[in-house]
Amino acid sequence: MNPLVPVLALLQGPSPGWTAAPSAPTVGDTIWLTRLVPADAGWRVRPGRLDAARDLEPLGDATVLRATGGWLVRYPVVVWTPGRHDVTLPPVWRLGPAGQADSVSGGVAAVQVRSVLPPADSARRPDPKPALDPLARSDESALPVVGAGAVAGLALASGMLLRRRRPRKLPTARPIAAEPETPDARWLAAGEPKAVAARAAARLRAAVARAVPEAHPALSTAECLAAVAARAPALPLRDLRDVLTALDQVDFATAHGADVGALAQRASALAAKVAP
Repeated sequence: MNPLVPVLALLQGPSPGWTAAPSAPTVGDTIWLTRLVPADAGWRVRPGRLDAARDLEPLGDATVLRATGGWLVRYPVVVWTPGRHDVTLPPVWRLGPAGQADSVSGGVAAVQVRSVLPPADSARRPDPKPALDPLARSDESALPVVGAGAVAGLALASGMLLRRRRPRKLPTARPIAAEPETPDARWLAAGEPKAVAARAAARLRAAVARAVPEAHPALSTAECLAAVAARAPALPLRDLRDVLTALDQVDFATAHGADVGALAQRASALAAKVAP
């Protein structure tokens, strides 16, 4: 049945009480509860709010349509349980053009709701099936499985041994040719007198250490000269003191205007004399 048929009938003429559309709803369907509220010309109606119940829930606010002889009030609801439901509707207020107010009792709407499930006696229960036969015990031996695993392991080990590579023999590295030593004149022209002094002092100290092992390069200049005086007094101790002290002063920037080139040449001559 078309749910709009009761609405059209009420629009065409007065009808007492509430009507439900559709006439045979099921659980979960949208049900429209409709009533025509009589009102004179110029009067308006304001329906009350329908609250949710245990098995009924409103789907929105009421709608009001103009009809012959009054106003048509409609409530959309849904019912969640089958059977007959008596829904108590809220009162409807009628408002006059001059500020008048009047209320109309909401009354009760009866709704018969069908279930969507088939009757319990109509469901056909399947016959119980007999128990399955017990599984037969297998008497097969596990030796084939064990043998297959052993063969697979041997094949894997053989493959790994075959793929293993021997260490490659690398060619002997060629000797690296040393770069030529930078002359002292080039360092001095570049403004690096400390580098010239440090190299000259290192060469002289190495020569002294070769002649006197106790005067190794880890000692300070004073300790080195003391070791030379104690172990090799025949060496030119005075010249060593003068040259090494002057080179230290250049290295620590305490000597200004010193001829670093001449000091380097003097240190080279002493190194050749101390440890030829």
